[in-house]
Amino acid sequence: MIRFKTTSMKIWQLIKRTIASIAISGCLFIAGCNKKEDIVPVINDTVAGLILKGAEFNTLEALVAKANLAITLDGTGPFTLFAPDDSAFAASGISVSYINSITQQQAQSILLYHTLNSKVLVADLPAGPNAKVTTFSGDSVFVTKNSSGIYINGVKILQNDIAADNGIIHKIERVLNPPAGTITQTVIVSGLDSLAKAIDRATNDTTGSPVLTNVLNTATITMFAPTDSAFIYLLSALSLTEINKIPVHTLVSILNYHIVPGLIFSPDLVDGPLTMLTGGNTTVNLTNGVDGGPAIMGGGNGGTASNITTKNIVARNAVIHLIDKVLIPQ
Repeated sequence: MIRFKTTSMKIWQLIKRTIASIAISGCLFIAGCNKKEDIVPVINDTVAGLILKGAEFNTLEALVAKANLAITLDGTGPFTLFAPDDSAFAASGISVSYINSITQQQAQSILLYHTLNSKVLVADLPAGPNAKVTTFSGDSVFVTKNSSGIYINGVKILQNDIAADNGIIHKIERVLNPPAGTITQTVIVSGLDSLAKAIDRATNDTTGSPVLTNVLNTATITMFAPTDSAFIYLLSALSLTEINKIPVHTLVSILNYHIVPGLIFSPDLVDGPLTMLTGGNTTVNLTNGVDGGPAIMGGGNGGTASNITTKNIVARNAVIHLIDKVLIPQ
Protein backbone atom coordinates (compact mmCIF):
# COMPACT_ATOMS: atom_id res chain seq x y z
CA MET A 1 0.00 0.00 0.00
CA ILE A 2 2.88 2.36 0.77
CA ARG A 3 4.42 1.56 -2.62
CA PHE A 4 1.10 2.34 -4.32
CA LYS A 5 0.89 5.75 -2.68
CA THR A 6 4.50 6.60 -3.52
CA THR A 7 4.10 5.57 -7.14
CA SER A 8 0.79 7.39 -7.47
CA MET A 9 2.32 10.56 -6.05
CA LYS A 10 5.23 10.34 -8.52
CA ILE A 11 2.82 9.86 -11.41
CA TRP A 12 0.62 12.77 -10.31
CA GLN A 13 3.61 15.09 -9.85
CA LEU A 14 4.96 14.24 -13.28
CA ILE A 15 1.54 14.56 -14.90
CA LYS A 16 1.19 18.06 -13.44
CA ARG A 17 4.56 18.98 -14.90
CA THR A 18 3.64 17.54 -18.28
CA ILE A 19 0.08 18.81 -18.69
CA ALA A 20 1.49 21.04 -21.44
CA SER A 21 3.12 18.06 -23.12
CA ILE A 22 3.56 18.40 -26.84
CA ALA A 23 1.36 15.96 -28.73
CA ILE A 24 2.61 13.50 -31.32
CA SER A 25 0.15 14.72 -33.90
CA GLY A 26 2.47 17.47 -35.09
CA CYS A 27 2.63 19.87 -32.18
CA LEU A 28 5.84 18.13 -31.12
CA PHE A 29 7.82 19.80 -33.83
CA ILE A 30 6.08 23.18 -34.04
CA ALA A 31 8.06 25.90 -32.25
CA GLY A 32 6.17 27.69 -29.53
CA CYS A 33 3.27 25.24 -29.43
CA ASN A 34 1.56 25.40 -26.03
CA LYS A 35 -1.20 22.84 -26.56
CA LYS A 36 -2.62 21.62 -23.24
CA GLU A 37 -4.34 18.36 -22.51
CA ASP A 38 -7.90 18.72 -21.21
CA ILE A 39 -7.97 15.31 -19.56
CA VAL A 40 -5.29 14.01 -17.23
CA PRO A 41 -4.34 10.50 -18.44
CA VAL A 42 -4.14 7.49 -16.19
CA ILE A 43 -0.65 6.07 -16.59
CA ASN A 44 -0.62 2.29 -16.32
CA ASP A 45 2.03 0.01 -17.78
CA THR A 46 2.74 2.21 -20.77
CA VAL A 47 6.30 3.21 -21.64
CA ALA A 48 5.82 6.33 -19.50
CA GLY A 49 4.28 4.32 -16.68
CA LEU A 50 7.12 1.81 -16.55
CA ILE A 51 9.66 4.65 -16.39
CA LEU A 52 7.77 6.24 -13.51
CA LYS A 53 7.38 2.97 -11.62
CA GLY A 54 10.91 1.72 -12.22
CA ALA A 55 13.19 2.36 -9.25
CA GLU A 56 16.21 2.38 -11.59
CA PHE A 57 14.80 5.05 -13.94
CA ASN A 58 14.86 8.18 -11.77
CA THR A 59 17.17 10.15 -14.06
CA LEU A 60 15.24 9.06 -17.14
CA GLU A 61 12.08 10.19 -15.37
CA ALA A 62 13.64 13.63 -14.89
CA LEU A 63 14.47 13.71 -18.61
CA VAL A 64 10.90 12.79 -19.56
CA ALA A 65 9.60 15.54 -17.27
CA LYS A 66 12.03 18.15 -18.64
CA ALA A 67 11.09 17.19 -22.20
CA ASN A 68 7.35 17.41 -21.37
CA LEU A 69 6.78 14.08 -23.09
CA ALA A 70 5.16 11.95 -20.37
CA ILE A 71 1.73 12.24 -21.96
CA THR A 72 3.23 11.45 -25.37
CA LEU A 73 4.90 8.28 -24.08
CA ASP A 74 1.64 7.36 -22.34
CA GLY A 75 -0.19 7.65 -25.66
CA THR A 76 -1.27 5.06 -28.18
CA GLY A 77 2.15 4.57 -29.70
CA PRO A 78 3.48 2.08 -30.38
CA PHE A 79 6.98 3.05 -29.23
CA THR A 80 10.34 1.44 -28.71
CA LEU A 81 12.51 3.09 -26.07
CA PHE A 82 16.22 2.42 -25.62
CA ALA A 83 16.22 3.28 -21.93
CA PRO A 84 19.34 4.17 -19.93
CA ASP A 85 18.92 3.40 -16.24
CA ASP A 86 20.39 5.54 -13.46
CA SER A 87 23.78 3.84 -13.62
CA ALA A 88 23.89 4.39 -17.39
CA PHE A 89 23.27 8.11 -16.93
CA ALA A 90 25.94 8.26 -14.25
CA ALA A 91 28.43 6.41 -16.46
CA SER A 92 27.68 8.96 -19.19
CA GLY A 93 28.31 11.88 -16.83
CA ILE A 94 24.68 13.05 -16.86
CA SER A 95 22.96 13.95 -13.59
CA VAL A 96 19.47 15.13 -12.72
CA SER A 97 20.87 18.61 -12.05
CA TYR A 98 22.34 18.68 -15.55
CA ILE A 99 19.01 17.64 -17.04
CA ASN A 100 17.27 20.39 -15.10
CA SER A 101 19.75 22.91 -16.50
CA ILE A 102 19.09 22.19 -20.20
CA THR A 103 16.22 23.47 -22.30
CA GLN A 104 13.05 21.56 -23.06
CA GLN A 105 14.11 21.33 -26.70
CA GLN A 106 17.48 19.82 -25.74
CA ALA A 107 15.78 17.31 -23.46
CA GLN A 108 13.37 16.36 -26.25
CA SER A 109 16.27 15.89 -28.65
CA ILE A 110 17.99 13.46 -26.26
CA LEU A 111 14.83 11.53 -25.36
CA LEU A 112 13.50 11.20 -28.91
CA TYR A 113 16.91 10.00 -30.10
CA HIS A 114 16.30 7.01 -27.81
CA THR A 115 12.81 6.43 -29.19
CA LEU A 116 11.39 4.68 -32.25
CA ASN A 117 7.80 5.31 -33.36
CA SER A 118 7.11 1.60 -33.72
CA LYS A 119 7.35 -1.50 -31.56
CA VAL A 120 10.54 -3.39 -32.36
CA LEU A 121 11.56 -6.50 -30.45
CA VAL A 122 15.28 -7.30 -30.43
CA ALA A 123 14.59 -10.25 -32.72
CA ASP A 124 13.28 -7.78 -35.27
CA LEU A 125 16.21 -5.36 -35.06
CA PRO A 126 18.48 -5.62 -38.13
CA ALA A 127 21.62 -7.65 -37.60
CA GLY A 128 24.03 -5.10 -39.05
CA PRO A 129 26.86 -4.60 -38.55
CA ASN A 130 25.81 -0.98 -37.97
CA ALA A 131 22.46 -1.18 -39.73
CA LYS A 132 20.76 2.22 -39.85
CA VAL A 133 17.49 2.63 -37.93
CA THR A 134 15.53 5.90 -38.00
CA THR A 135 14.55 7.35 -34.63
CA PHE A 136 11.42 9.30 -33.68
CA SER A 137 13.40 12.52 -34.20
CA GLY A 138 14.40 11.56 -37.75
CA ASP A 139 18.04 10.94 -36.86
CA SER A 140 19.71 7.55 -37.20
CA VAL A 141 21.02 5.00 -34.75
CA PHE A 142 23.09 2.01 -35.82
CA VAL A 143 22.43 -1.57 -34.73
CA THR A 144 24.90 -4.42 -34.55
CA LYS A 145 24.21 -7.97 -33.39
CA ASN A 146 27.20 -10.19 -32.75
CA SER A 147 28.31 -12.98 -30.45
CA SER A 148 28.89 -10.60 -27.54
CA GLY A 149 25.48 -8.92 -27.65
CA ILE A 150 23.27 -6.37 -29.33
CA TYR A 151 24.51 -2.80 -29.65
CA ILE A 152 22.97 0.58 -30.49
CA ASN A 153 25.68 3.05 -31.58
CA GLY A 154 28.13 0.74 -29.84
CA VAL A 155 26.11 0.82 -26.60
CA LYS A 156 25.07 -2.60 -25.35
CA ILE A 157 21.48 -3.59 -24.67
CA LEU A 158 21.51 -4.97 -21.12
CA GLN A 159 17.89 -6.10 -20.86
CA ASN A 160 15.61 -6.47 -23.84
CA ASP A 161 11.91 -6.77 -24.64
CA ILE A 162 10.48 -5.22 -21.49
CA ALA A 163 6.80 -5.21 -22.48
CA ALA A 164 4.70 -2.04 -22.17
CA ASP A 165 1.03 -1.53 -23.01
CA ASN A 166 2.01 0.75 -25.87
CA GLY A 167 5.36 -0.64 -26.96
CA ILE A 168 8.62 -2.10 -25.76
CA ILE A 169 11.63 -1.00 -23.70
CA HIS A 170 15.23 -2.13 -24.08
CA LYS A 171 17.52 -1.14 -21.20
CA ILE A 172 20.96 0.10 -22.36
CA GLU A 173 24.29 0.63 -20.62
CA ARG A 174 24.95 4.26 -21.70
CA VAL A 175 23.11 7.34 -22.90
CA LEU A 176 22.90 7.83 -26.68
CA ASN A 177 23.93 11.35 -27.67
CA PRO A 178 22.23 12.83 -30.76
CA PRO A 179 24.64 13.87 -33.53
CA ALA A 180 25.63 17.54 -33.38
CA GLY A 181 26.40 17.78 -37.12
CA THR A 182 29.15 16.69 -39.48
CA ILE A 183 32.40 15.41 -38.06
CA THR A 184 33.92 18.91 -38.34
CA GLN A 185 31.00 20.47 -36.46
CA THR A 186 31.08 17.70 -33.85
CA VAL A 187 34.78 18.28 -33.21
CA ILE A 188 34.04 21.94 -32.51
CA VAL A 189 31.11 21.38 -30.13
CA SER A 190 33.05 18.61 -28.36
CA GLY A 191 35.65 21.14 -27.28
CA LEU A 192 38.47 19.60 -29.33
CA ASP A 193 40.00 23.01 -30.04
CA SER A 194 43.40 21.80 -31.21
CA LEU A 195 41.91 19.24 -33.60
CA ALA A 196 39.55 21.92 -34.92
CA LYS A 197 42.54 24.19 -35.60
CA ALA A 198 44.39 21.34 -37.32
CA ILE A 199 41.39 20.57 -39.53
CA ASP A 200 40.92 24.24 -40.37
CA ARG A 201 44.57 24.61 -41.39
CA ALA A 202 44.64 21.34 -43.34
CA THR A 203 41.45 22.09 -45.29
CA ASN A 204 41.24 25.88 -45.65
CA ASP A 205 44.83 26.89 -46.28
CA THR A 206 45.59 27.58 -49.94
CA THR A 207 47.78 24.50 -49.96
CA GLY A 208 45.26 22.43 -48.01
CA SER A 209 43.46 19.30 -49.13
CA PRO A 210 40.01 19.56 -50.77
CA VAL A 211 39.87 15.76 -50.69
CA LEU A 212 40.19 15.79 -46.90
CA THR A 213 37.50 18.49 -46.73
CA ASN A 214 35.11 16.28 -48.66
CA VAL A 215 35.95 13.23 -46.55
CA LEU A 216 35.30 15.05 -43.28
CA ASN A 217 32.04 16.62 -44.38
CA THR A 218 30.37 14.00 -46.57
CA ALA A 219 32.04 10.57 -46.36
CA THR A 220 30.97 7.90 -43.87
CA ILE A 221 34.03 7.47 -41.68
CA THR A 222 35.48 6.69 -38.28
CA MET A 223 37.92 9.16 -36.72
CA PHE A 224 40.31 8.57 -33.86
CA ALA A 225 40.34 12.15 -32.57
CA PRO A 226 43.32 13.42 -30.55
CA THR A 227 42.49 15.52 -27.52
CA ASP A 228 44.04 18.93 -26.83
CA SER A 229 46.62 17.34 -24.52
CA ALA A 230 47.56 14.93 -27.32
CA PHE A 231 48.37 17.87 -29.60
CA ILE A 232 50.36 19.58 -26.84
CA TYR A 233 52.47 16.44 -26.60
CA LEU A 234 52.93 16.42 -30.39
CA LEU A 235 53.97 20.08 -30.52
CA SER A 236 56.51 19.48 -27.78
CA ALA A 237 57.95 16.52 -29.69
CA LEU A 238 58.23 18.72 -32.81
CA SER A 239 59.74 21.60 -30.81
CA LEU A 240 56.87 23.83 -31.91
CA THR A 241 54.44 26.02 -29.98
CA GLU A 242 51.54 26.40 -32.43
CA ILE A 243 49.57 24.10 -34.71
CA ASN A 244 49.82 26.73 -37.43
CA LYS A 245 53.59 26.13 -37.46
CA ILE A 246 53.12 22.53 -38.56
CA PRO A 247 53.45 22.29 -42.37
CA VAL A 248 50.09 21.85 -44.08
CA HIS A 249 51.10 18.69 -45.94
CA THR A 250 52.22 17.16 -42.62
CA LEU A 251 48.87 17.96 -41.01
CA VAL A 252 46.97 16.49 -43.96
CA SER A 253 49.03 13.30 -43.72
CA ILE A 254 48.51 13.06 -39.96
CA LEU A 255 44.74 13.69 -40.13
CA ASN A 256 44.28 11.13 -42.92
CA TYR A 257 46.09 8.67 -40.67
CA HIS A 258 43.39 9.13 -38.02
CA ILE A 259 40.53 8.23 -40.38
CA VAL A 260 39.07 4.86 -41.34
CA PRO A 261 36.43 4.43 -44.08
CA GLY A 262 33.05 3.29 -42.76
CA LEU A 263 31.59 3.19 -39.26
CA ILE A 264 33.57 1.32 -36.61
CA PHE A 265 31.92 1.49 -33.20
CA SER A 266 33.84 0.16 -30.21
CA PRO A 267 32.30 -3.36 -30.38
CA ASP A 268 33.55 -3.56 -33.99
CA LEU A 269 37.18 -3.07 -32.98
CA VAL A 270 39.35 -6.18 -33.01
CA ASP A 271 42.92 -6.86 -32.01
CA GLY A 272 45.41 -6.41 -34.82
CA PRO A 273 46.13 -4.12 -37.75
CA LEU A 274 43.66 -1.48 -38.86
CA THR A 275 44.06 0.07 -42.30
CA MET A 276 43.68 3.85 -42.32
CA LEU A 277 42.46 6.16 -45.07
CA THR A 278 46.00 6.74 -46.31
CA GLY A 279 46.60 3.01 -46.65
CA GLY A 280 49.00 2.77 -43.72
CA ASN A 281 48.22 0.52 -40.78
CA THR A 282 47.72 1.22 -37.11
CA THR A 283 47.53 -1.52 -34.50
CA VAL A 284 44.56 -2.00 -32.17
CA ASN A 285 44.82 -3.74 -28.82
CA LEU A 286 41.57 -4.09 -26.89
CA THR A 287 43.10 -4.59 -23.44
CA ASN A 288 46.46 -2.80 -23.13
CA GLY A 289 45.05 0.70 -22.67
CA VAL A 290 44.39 2.53 -19.41
CA ASP A 291 42.44 0.35 -16.92
CA GLY A 292 42.60 -2.53 -19.38
CA GLY A 293 40.67 -0.64 -22.05
CA PRO A 294 41.33 -0.35 -25.80
CA ALA A 295 44.30 1.40 -27.34
CA ILE A 296 45.60 2.14 -30.82
CA MET A 297 49.19 2.65 -31.96
CA GLY A 298 50.60 4.38 -35.01
CA GLY A 299 53.47 2.91 -37.00
CA GLY A 300 55.65 5.91 -36.17
CA ASN A 301 54.81 6.13 -32.48
CA GLY A 302 57.83 4.16 -31.35
CA GLY A 303 55.82 1.48 -29.62
CA THR A 304 53.79 3.93 -27.52
CA ALA A 305 50.07 3.34 -27.85
CA SER A 306 47.27 5.92 -27.66
CA ASN A 307 44.54 5.16 -25.15
CA ILE A 308 41.00 5.30 -26.50
CA THR A 309 39.56 7.45 -23.71
CA THR A 310 36.02 8.17 -24.96
CA LYS A 311 34.16 5.93 -27.41
CA ASN A 312 31.28 6.18 -29.84
CA ILE A 313 30.64 9.91 -30.25
CA VAL A 314 28.21 10.01 -33.17
CA ALA A 315 28.31 12.66 -35.91
CA ARG A 316 25.93 12.76 -38.86
CA ASN A 317 28.50 11.12 -41.10
CA ALA A 318 30.85 9.48 -38.65
CA VAL A 319 31.70 7.94 -35.32
CA ILE A 320 34.49 9.47 -33.23
CA HIS A 321 36.73 7.90 -30.60
CA LEU A 322 38.91 10.22 -28.50
CA ILE A 323 42.56 9.27 -28.07
CA ASP A 324 45.23 10.74 -25.82
CA LYS A 325 48.17 10.74 -28.28
CA VAL A 326 48.42 11.76 -31.93
CA LEU A 327 48.98 8.80 -34.28
CA ILE A 328 52.13 9.18 -36.36
CA PRO A 329 52.43 7.40 -39.75
CA GLN A 330 55.40 5.12 -40.36
